[in-house]
Amino acid sequence: MINNVHDYARMQNEWWYRIPIDTAPPIIQRKEAKIIAFYSTALVKEHKWQIWHYGIIKQITEVSRQELFPEESPYSRKADKCYYKIELEKLEELPQPIVSRRGHRNVFIPTTEQRFFGSTDINYLFSGSSLKEKFTLRLKDASIPFEREWRVTMNSMTYFLDFAIFCKTRPIDVECDGNHWHDYPAIVHYDKHRNNELASKGWSVLRFTEDDIKRDMDKSVSLLYDTIDRCGGYEVLNEPDTFSYVKRVTQLRLDF
Repeated sequence: MINNVHDYARMQNEWWYRIPIDTAPPIIQRKEAKIIAFYSTALVKEHKWQIWHYGIIKQITEVSRQELFPEESPYSRKADKCYYKIELEKLEELPQPIVSRRGHRNVFIPTTEQRFFGSTDINYLFSGSSLKEKFTLRLKDASIPFEREWRVTMNSMTYFLDFAIFCKTRPIDVECDGNHWHDYPAIVHYDKHRNNELASKGWSVLRFTEDDIKRDMDKSVSLLYDTIDRCGGYEVLNEPDTFSYVKRVTQLRLDF
C-alpha cells in the first residue's frame, strides 16, 4: 500500500520498496513472493484506490535503515529499524487497474497470479476458506456489491469482516462460520462480543454456518436480500470518485 510520497517516487524511479521486518507478512518473511503490486491510497490522486503498477521480484534482503537511507542521522529515533528491501526486475503497468470502490485499507493481500492478472476489482484478489469462496461466487452471480475482508476499528479493536455490504441506512456484516472453528466456546464468546460491538456502531450482522452455505444457500441469500431491503437498499457511490479510472483506460485505448 503506497501511502508515502517518497516511497512512491523510489518505487517509480529506482524499482524497490521496503517493508518493516516487524510487520512483514509471512510470504515476505519466507522470501517466497514472486510478484509485488502497489495499491495507491488517496495520496496519489490520479491512481486513488487503484493498483496500476507491479513488478517481478528480483531479490528480498534484510537491511538496516542506515543502509537504506545513509543520508539520515544515525541518531534518529528510527535509525535502528530494520526492513525487507524488495528489489524489482522492472516496474510494469497493468492494461487496466484493479480498483477498490471504497478505499480498502488492507496493507497486504496475498493472492495468486491467476487472480491478480484476471481481476479488475480488489475484492477478487482475496482468497479464503472454501465457504467464503463459495459465498463470493454466489454474491457475484446475484450482482450483490460487497467488500471482502473489510477493516473496521472500534474501541481499540480491529475486525476484518468476511463480507461488508453497504446500504443506505446501515451497513451489513456477513460472516461465514466453519463448523469446526466456530464451535469452540472461546470463539463463540468472541463472536458474540464482536457482534455486539459492531451492532453498537450501527452494523447489522448476519452469520451463516457451514450447513447454511453448503445445504441451503438459496435460503441464506434470500435472508440477505431481506436484510438489504430493511437497510434501505444498496448505497450508491459517487461515480467520479469510484470509477475515475475509466477515463484513463479509454484514453490509453485511443492512444494505441
